[in-house]
Amino acid sequence: QVQLVESGGGLVQAGDSLTLSCAASGRTFNINALGWFRQAPGKEREFVGVITWGRGSTYYGDSVKDRFTISRDNAKNTVYLQMNSLKPEDTAVYFCAAQFPPPRTIKGMRNYDYWGQGTQVTVSS
Repeated sequence: QVQLVESGGGLVQAGDSLTLSCAASGRTFNINALGWFRQAPGKEREFVGVITWGRGSTYYGDSVKDRFTISRDNAKNTVYLQMNSLKPEDTAVYFCAAQFPPPRTIKGMRNYDYWGQGTQVTVSS
């Protein structure tokens, strides 16, 4: 098993930046990829981006591409979501999720095996 703990959420203004962290513990050596998703009230959970655990390759959803960046600190087993130029429509609960082998489609939330509890990000206009 693996445990995921998100942190760093908060209330910011439009145009601000914010960095979320996802600390992984447990059987992290077997993770295939670690993704970020978000869910706004009344909406479905949306793919934000993902980083593969081995190569560190990153992929992003269209709505955040060029504004958000995912990085990782292998020594700390922590993945970061750097969010720039935040917009009110970025307001949501942000979740990190771990995918174990076998590799599956990275954008599908059902393809992730463990989830964190989420952290709230609110962007005011």
